[in-house]
Amino acid sequence: MIPIEGLFEAHITVRDLQRSIAFYRDVVGLELGFAQPERSAAFFWVGGRGRSMMGVFTLGSYPLSVFQHHVAFQVSFEAILEAPQRLRSAGITPMGGNREPVNEPIVFAWMPAASVFFDDPDGNFLEYICILADPPRPELAAAISWSEWQRLRSLA
Repeated sequence: MIPIEGLFEAHITVRDLQRSIAFYRDVVGLELGFAQPERSAAFFWVGGRGRSMMGVFTLGSYPLSVFQHHVAFQVSFEAILEAPQRLRSAGITPMGGNREPVNEPIVFAWMPAASVFFDDPDGNFLEYICILADPPRPELAAAISWSEWQRLRSLA
């Protein structure tokens, strides 16, 4: 299986996204990494950029339902590249962030980080994630394929 290096991310549900952004930013002191009002979501860095993250979603917003949870496990660069094949060999479908089946990691360009998602037996949305050494590219789509990320890197 994939060796886990640490807990990278957890998501919570809230009733009011803007109120929660203000609370976690201004009261708790977390750095707002990325807000996605169209998804009713925001992502905060915990312990500094690239270390850990907390996602905040309004109750019932996509991709989480009321009873599902999300946890991301930090893995090595080599492991993230192997994850889709290893998950498939274990009978598990590797997915992108919108639950679409994938054959390679996706990249969240605003961090940047490579990720592969999968479900546990109860439908909790799990993720392997690896922060990339490249500079953030927030101007790109929220998530792109690993192949597209590699192509864009070669053009830079």
